[in-house]
Amino acid sequence: MNRRVLLDNPISPSPSTRPIELYVFIDPLCNDCWSLQPILRKLQIEYERYFTLRIALRTSMPAMNMKCLEDNADPKACGKLHPTFPSIAVKAAEFQGKRAGFRFLSKMLEYSFLKSRNVTSFSVLVEIAEKVNLDVDEFIRDFSSKNVLRAMQVDLYLAREMDVETAPTFVFFNENIEDEGLKVSGLYTFAVYEQILGELLGEPLAPDLPPSLDDLFHRFDTLTTEEIANIYRISEKSAERELKKRLLQQHVERLLVQDTTLWRKKQPSS
Repeated sequence: MNRRVLLDNPISPSPSTRPIELYVFIDPLCNDCWSLQPILRKLQIEYERYFTLRIALRTSMPAMNMKCLEDNADPKACGKLHPTFPSIAVKAAEFQGKRAGFRFLSKMLEYSFLKSRNVTSFSVLVEIAEKVNLDVDEFIRDFSSKNVLRAMQVDLYLAREMDVETAPTFVFFNENIEDEGLKVSGLYTFAVYEQILGELLGEPLAPDLPPSLDDLFHRFDTLTTEEIANIYRISEKSAERELKKRLLQQHVERLLVQDTTLWRKKQPSS
């Protein structure tokens, strides 16, 4: 898994100005990828200045699913439900920006694993696009475009070149393009990924201070109490107390989904 092979190929990404390139391969329907989300968010908040993040898809696609993609991912051709639709939707959302793609992915995971909504449904994916304030018309056009197929092919190519067989998988590259990438398959604690970053940099990490709570909710649509406590390095009880104050001030809303409490910025009345 030498990066020179990747960088010499015209579809591979350009070198980063940050010292570490981080590829995270996910499967939108994988339970571990839902559990990965809080870890990835915390890495971004504390250490994003050290790495450039690329989310790539490592989705199992039988031949019939690839045939659907070759038909331009048209819901009319594939039916209104299809197992490739979540992956296609993530790529379509990314055409509106990397952060838009990440917001869409986060909301889609919430729909799938907390709300038990069927994210293989085209109509549900359009609803998610609306929820995260994407340009829905553009999303629908991109969903059925040949650009989706090419974006999927790039991710499949990267997974093959980096020997990625499962999701989630992290692949770290340092500044020396001659060095092999460091592949970490499976799900581990935040401390493990933090340690790897430090070892690759060869120096102690200095975490950035977390943003204000208002800015945090601007960046991430919904967060759990546990996530917020971990980000600010406080107890869950302290986090809940602060959130309840903001709830009374009508700055945030509390959503109870199954056994999980989600918090989000107060939505304007329609």
